[in-house]
Amino acid sequence: MITSGRSMSERRTLGDVVELQRGTTYLSRLLGEPGPALLGLGVIKRHGGFKGAGLKTYGGDSAAKLLLRPGDLFLSLKDVTQEAALLGAVARVPDSVPVGRLTQDTVKLTVTDGDVDPGYLYWILRAPQYREYCRQHAVGTTNLSLSREDFLSYPLPPATAARLRLIELFETIEAKIAVNNRIAVTADALRSAMLEHARRERPQDFVALPLSQVAEFVNGRAFTKDATGDGRMVIRIAEINSGPGSSTVYNDIQVDERHLARPGDILFSWSGSLAVARWFRPEAIINQHIFKVIPRGENPPWLAFDAVRSKLIHYRAVAADKATTMGHIQRHHLDEEVLVPGPTATARLDRQAAGLWRRALVAEQESLTLIAFLDTLLPELLPGRLRVRDAGEAA
Repeated sequence: MITSGRSMSERRTLGDVVELQRGTTYLSRLLGEPGPALLGLGVIKRHGGFKGAGLKTYGGDSAAKLLLRPGDLFLSLKDVTQEAALLGAVARVPDSVPVGRLTQDTVKLTVTDGDVDPGYLYWILRAPQYREYCRQHAVGTTNLSLSREDFLSYPLPPATAARLRLIELFETIEAKIAVNNRIAVTADALRSAMLEHARRERPQDFVALPLSQVAEFVNGRAFTKDATGDGRMVIRIAEINSGPGSSTVYNDIQVDERHLARPGDILFSWSGSLAVARWFRPEAIINQHIFKVIPRGENPPWLAFDAVRSKLIHYRAVAADKATTMGHIQRHHLDEEVLVPGPTATARLDRQAAGLWRRALVAEQESLTLIAFLDTLLPELLPGRLRVRDAGEAA
């Protein structure tokens, strides 16, 4: 529950109510060892929020002042991009991360005034008006930075009743998004566990087939060249990993069906950052270095997805051995064998696996809608023009 406090009616700045603790460097050789999750720039969403994907743990010693617990706030006072999407962006440690550690790129935000709720600060620092303040005060050419003085000088708006009611709605929306994320992750994990259990318990039901017989792999094309800036998103590796951003390319050209991705389609980036993903965003155009994975015959999507994923560790090792600027695999690697259930076992497993696949997709799509709704409401937080009843009607 976000509360106001008598002192929130005064005109103050962030410097009156918070302290900052900057993180430090770490030893790369201890990455992946048991320990706290590293809270670097990579886990902060553009314009604020916790990304969560790609979390790495750190096994080295960490001073107590560098450690964060669920509910703690941390932010970035630097940005490696010119659009300043991460400059000043704030995130909140979720319950799924028992303990995190600051890096040299992040700063812990500690509330020093008992009348100020950290949740209130979190949403104030998510508002677009604050984001614009960060951009206006950015310094640097190649890398941007925001000074501690400028950050702490940001005026803290009073916690009016209208703002508090909106923030309660924001908290509900973000909680539902978190639930959806857990649903998608859990559904995928259950499906994979079910498949692995069947492989162990009934190995006779599985057959070894070339991956290229399980699915067709259609390579994207160079659709970013001469892009118009309008129309559908062009999917590159960055869009698979993080979704659309300020550098995302859009193109309104006509594209063959085989180079389009729709919700539920499988994409496999075979160069650079090798990964397989279920596309859940609106229809988009597939760029080069990405395969559209089309299940062959009666093979369901989940089977093709897990077949590709079963080869990822090997493919990444192959790509790492390439003496090029960007590691990749080649077409002949798709002819390597994978172990998949035969037709009878596939039909039996599909009775549960198909539902889990669809449930994960629905959760991901619902979160997109909620995020869009939240983005629509956030500009109204600081002006305080929108009532919760009006927001409900908009929803």
